[in-house]
This record gives sequence, structure tokens and C-alpha cells, in this order.
Amino acid sequence: MRVIAGSAGGLRLAAPKRGVRPTMDRVKAAIFSSLGDTVIGARVLDLFAGSGALGIEALSRGAASVLFVEEDRQSIAAIKKNLAKVNLTGRIRQENVFDFLRRSAGMENFQIIFADPPYEQTKPGERYTEKLLSNEVLPQLLDSDGVFVLEKRPSELIPAINLWDVVRARKYGATEVLFLSAIRGPKAQIR
Repeated sequence: MRVIAGSAGGLRLAAPKRGVRPTMDRVKAAIFSSLGDTVIGARVLDLFAGSGALGIEALSRGAASVLFVEEDRQSIAAIKKNLAKVNLTGRIRQENVFDFLRRSAGMENFQIIFADPPYEQTKPGERYTEKLLSNEVLPQLLDSDGVFVLEKRPSELIPAINLWDVVRARKYGATEVLFLSAIRGPKAQIR
């Protein structure tokens, strides 16, 4: 796993020994190719940050700032190590993503939000993808012209969503990447 382009292009990143499924380089390259210049100067939120690879790639390509949110201690250590290695800075919150979202209403807005949650189910039996897409705070954290990039298992069906429009969906082997925009106004009500 490495940084693909930008100021830290080519540098290898460390990954925690367990508990993460890092985004493959070819998937990361496709994501950033799709985002293009929107990364430059963007405020980025990296949820389920793992090794920090997506946020670090954004910083390397000119993002103004990245807030990494990750619960696992080994992953937090990897993010810190990787930021030091590539000589970039970002803010790190060691917290459960859904606790972070619950406390973040009215916080700052982001132009890009990444989420690469675990593919397995959450403790109550619901899927992370479903829980993210039905979270009412998440779209409030995204700028009106921002993009939410969500990775999921291709076989996982997404529920009917009233908060998001799927702008683009691409499959890359064992990963499907959704590019979503927040729905504003009365259509965005949870039913």
C-alpha cells in the first residue's frame, strides 16, 4: 500500500496488523481519478480511517485538511506513523464513527467525506453501509456541492435511501465504490 500521487507519491504506508481491509491501490487510484481537482484545497473527513490511506492520499494531492476518525488504537498508531513518514499533518479523533457523528451536528462542513467501513455487520445486526446511509447528521456535514465516497461489498444491497443520491457506482473486484451527493430539502426526510 502506497501513496499514489502528489507530494508524497510513491511512499509506502504502514497498515495495522489486524482489523483493517486497506483500500487497494487501483481502487484508490480510481477514486482520486474520479474526484480530480475537487481534492485541491478541500476539507476532508475520513471515517473508519484504518491506516489513513485515503485521507493521506487527499493531503498528498493538495487537500487543505483531513480529519481522521478511527476507533482502533493500532489504526490510530498507524495513521500517526504514516503522517510522520509522508511529512503531512491531519487531525485525528480516536472515537467510534457513530458516536462522532452523533456529537458532530452543526460542526464544520467538508467537501469530501470518505467512509470505508468494515464489511461485517455492526453489533446490533445492521450493516455499516445501511447505518451510514440512514444517519441524518452525515449529510449535514457535507458541503452542498460535496461528495460522499463510500466503499462497500458489491453483493451488499443498499436500502432505499432518502438522504443521498447515488451519482456514480463502480465495482473493482471485491469492492464497490459509491459516489453520493446529499439530498437537500423535503425529499430528505427519513420515512
